[in-house]
Amino acid sequence: MKRRTFVQGAAAATLGTPLAALAQQTVTLKFHTFMAPMSNVWLTMHKPWMEKVEKDSGGRIKFEGYPAMQLGGTPVQLYDQARDGVVDIVWTLPGNTAGRFPRIEAFELPFMMNNAEATSKAYWEYFQTQCPDEFKETQVLALHVHGPGMFHTAGKLVKAPADLRGMKVRGPTRQVTKLLGSLGATPVGMPLPQIPDALSKGTVEGAVIPWEVVPSVKVHELTKFHTEFPATGPALYTTTFVMAMNKAKYDGLPADLKRVIDANSGSTASAWLGKTQQGNDPIGRKAAADRGNTIYTLTTAEAQEFIKLSAAIDDEWVADMDKRGFKGAQLLSTAKSLIAKHGRG
Repeated sequence: MKRRTFVQGAAAATLGTPLAALAQQTVTLKFHTFMAPMSNVWLTMHKPWMEKVEKDSGGRIKFEGYPAMQLGGTPVQLYDQARDGVVDIVWTLPGNTAGRFPRIEAFELPFMMNNAEATSKAYWEYFQTQCPDEFKETQVLALHVHGPGMFHTAGKLVKAPADLRGMKVRGPTRQVTKLLGSLGATPVGMPLPQIPDALSKGTVEGAVIPWEVVPSVKVHELTKFHTEFPATGPALYTTTFVMAMNKAKYDGLPADLKRVIDANSGSTASAWLGKTQQGNDPIGRKAAADRGNTIYTLTTAEAQEFIKLSAAIDDEWVADMDKRGFKGAQLLSTAKSLIAKHGRG
């Protein structure tokens, strides 16, 4: 009798095992990006985000992190890698694929912002209310922008648009390259990892990037001059970023692990990413200052000349949106009002 009870109990336990295992299912997610493993973005944004998700999941979500395109492909292919399930989560620039995600370009227009935390909140809200289908092929986890973009030049200091005339300057997205063209520069679009080679070979004579990314691409070593815009006014530009997850992978998560991902997504996560990225700007600035490079801050009057020359880009973007069947003026007005709502800083 006792033996029979034991066998029955063992059978019941065996039958129960798959359900128990399912309830405690662990998931490994591959996170892929172009940022270098020693970059501020990887060390202070991506890794802490992954660590928090792992902790919040009680260790049931594990990450394999792959910076510097270690899983292959190019930065331009990252979004499609998440879409297609080649990897599980990516962090990338929508602007790497020019014109593919047109409505979010409102945030990349000239002189829109100067506070990345506030503008990242605005970007998330804009996405939710104005273009929720913009990244429909993936599960969007976070959307954010970086701190003020600025000029870094090798041969001469930029104090006025005239100084840019004919200068080959790298830009990250199509709206920023349009901005550079409007100021008289010869714009060259290229992903961030190509900047060091392009500067060292003279393919470009300058680049626009925020301070925080300067050390990771050695721009403080490859240029001698840095031109900032006044902190009291709008920044020259910013770039939009997306952290996106493969939809099937997200949909296949157990409900409790989905909740963990959701709790580390959205407006709060977007704002934290923006704030952290801009918070690293002083590190990049110090790297340039320590080398004895020239750092020049434009006066408000000098900045106005740049603002004036680039003003038509807003109208061009509105017209482009109208042609695509979107209400361009409404999109731009909404982006500006949301940035104002969340605070310029």
